[in-house]
Amino acid sequence: MLLKFIKQIVFLFMTVFGTLGNISVSVNYMITWWGGPEKKPIHLILIHLAFTNITILLAKGLQKTMEDFGLRNFLDDIGCKILIYLSRVARGVSICTSSLLTVVQAIIISPRASGWRRLRPKSAWHILPFFSFFWILNALIGMNLIHSVTRASLNISELKNGDNYCYFMQESQKTKWIVLSLMVLRDAVFQGAMGAASGYMVLLLHKHHQHVLHLQNSKLLYRTPPELRAAQSVLLLMLCFVFFYWADCAFSLLLSLSLAEISLMLNCQDLIIIGYATFSPVVLIHRDRLLPEWWHAQWEKLRKFISLLSVQ
Repeated sequence: MLLKFIKQIVFLFMTVFGTLGNISVSVNYMITWWGGPEKKPIHLILIHLAFTNITILLAKGLQKTMEDFGLRNFLDDIGCKILIYLSRVARGVSICTSSLLTVVQAIIISPRASGWRRLRPKSAWHILPFFSFFWILNALIGMNLIHSVTRASLNISELKNGDNYCYFMQESQKTKWIVLSLMVLRDAVFQGAMGAASGYMVLLLHKHHQHVLHLQNSKLLYRTPPELRAAQSVLLLMLCFVFFYWADCAFSLLLSLSLAEISLMLNCQDLIIIGYATFSPVVLIHRDRLLPEWWHAQWEKLRKFISLLSVQ
């Protein structure tokens, strides 16, 4: 009973905390997008990443939370298909968007003489076709879920990998290997681009940092330059993604090799799946200090408004 209660609280906390964090991030960058003089591609990518994270949390985290609190009949067969399919597609889009974020950042800070500078988006709207491509690509890769996911209404011997009431029907080996190959190819391409862009960006920031330190007065050497903070934030975001991705892969491998499903491992894997969507807003807030400043400004406006009302 204690473990069940802890699991309920953890899933509820991660779902609520992650959803509120991503909403805050998306609202902040929307205000910056519409109110700022320059519409930056990075802001549009961050808005899309936050939206994708919210989709994952609502499709996966909310489902698991309601299951843990005993709401076992709130989904029918179509509901199971929609939530699991949407969770899989959004997770793939999150991988692609994180890679795009890193690549665009690397292009933006690349030297003017570099050939990569020519790939810099001339307008933020040029990023939109990439979002459409990501959703279409991952929707096609996950098409098998529409047929394999079902409500628990069939013979239990025909089903496998089930939770409380949504199950995956056994598929043919051909379909299984085709889907697995497409997922591995997608992850290898986008993670490879993410790793290469991150390494290139950190190298550029390190060179710039060394140049700045060479020109600075010795009294200023102990101040952390902004480009170093940016490099640390980019590394933190990439490490956050890599940690949750490979942890999920490790648990998936262990579950596939085990003869019986272990409840603790399944629960840990579910937490890992929503982990990146939950904690990436923290990394984004740390990366761009506009969010705390914006909330502080709104709080100051509210205080002034309340003080004026009290005077009147």
